[in-house]
Amino acid sequence: MAEITEDCPECPVGIPAWMATFADLMSLLMCFFVLLLSFSEMDVLKYKQLSGSMRDAFGVQRQINVKDVPKGTSVIAQEFSPGRPEPTPINEVRQATVDDTQSSLEIGERTPQEPKPDQTLDQKSDIKVTVDEELAKQLLVEKLQTLIKATEDDARNLASALKKEISSGKVDVETRGRRIIIRVREQGSFPSGSAELRRQFRPVMAMVRNVLKTVPGKVSVEGHTDSMPISTSVFRSNWDLSSARALSVAHELFSGDTLDHNRFMVTGFADTKPIAANDNEENRARNRRVEIVIHQGLDDETSEELKKMQQIDPGLIREFNLDSTFILTPDEVF
Repeated sequence: MAEITEDCPECPVGIPAWMATFADLMSLLMCFFVLLLSFSEMDVLKYKQLSGSMRDAFGVQRQINVKDVPKGTSVIAQEFSPGRPEPTPINEVRQATVDDTQSSLEIGERTPQEPKPDQTLDQKSDIKVTVDEELAKQLLVEKLQTLIKATEDDARNLASALKKEISSGKVDVETRGRRIIIRVREQGSFPSGSAELRRQFRPVMAMVRNVLKTVPGKVSVEGHTDSMPISTSVFRSNWDLSSARALSVAHELFSGDTLDHNRFMVTGFADTKPIAANDNEENRARNRRVEIVIHQGLDDETSEELKKMQQIDPGLIREFNLDSTFILTPDEVF
């Protein structure tokens, strides 16, 4: 059988026309994927977590070197402080744990300037304590102001009852904090060098007695003299004279037995507590006096609050004209 052969047709010169379209398409696809890659972002933490999942599962991982925020711990919050843009001296953030179930790790290295987490909590606690102290102080001040106003009201009522004696200069009434001071001057009350109360002054003591029935508080009857020494057959010194005058006033107040004697204390101070310099006769006359001091004190709750607040603001005692005596309750004053 004869073999039939045919010649291959001659190929055209140059590449086929479809190759140009294919090359353009490939170029466009490559540019598109390059553009997508440039917009993409790699999550290093997630990549490391995925790549090390097997080691975590077998519990062999004890130390992790990371370059990103590890397990929710803010590197920025721990390594930098607001207003101090200084670079951290730590080049590598290292964390360590021996507990596989621990949700967060501890920073392995710190700079001396870094505050510890518990210090931050302490600072917040200090701020809260400070706010509470300021609120407690404000409430205490308001309470003290109310109590002192009540004392001032009692003093006004007493001054109104002794208006005639006050205008004649025989008696003075004033308040200091929770104290009411009825100052009986020597003029009209005692003869010079004597502790016997004048008869015409007894109605004044009766008015004071009636007022003391309605005003609460302990009562201190205090005798005072000037600095001129005295030495007689009756009084050996100013101490004797001041104590005797205070006792005479107390006995006059006890007349009629209408006042509770347990409220009273009688004291002689001689010339140790002058209200004016003993440099002339007028001032010495002012120092010769008997003072009836009503100590109204503080209630138990306010007394305890003031004792605690003294450690924070000792100036409250001076601000409200109080002293250690009036930190006590009325029942504890004497």
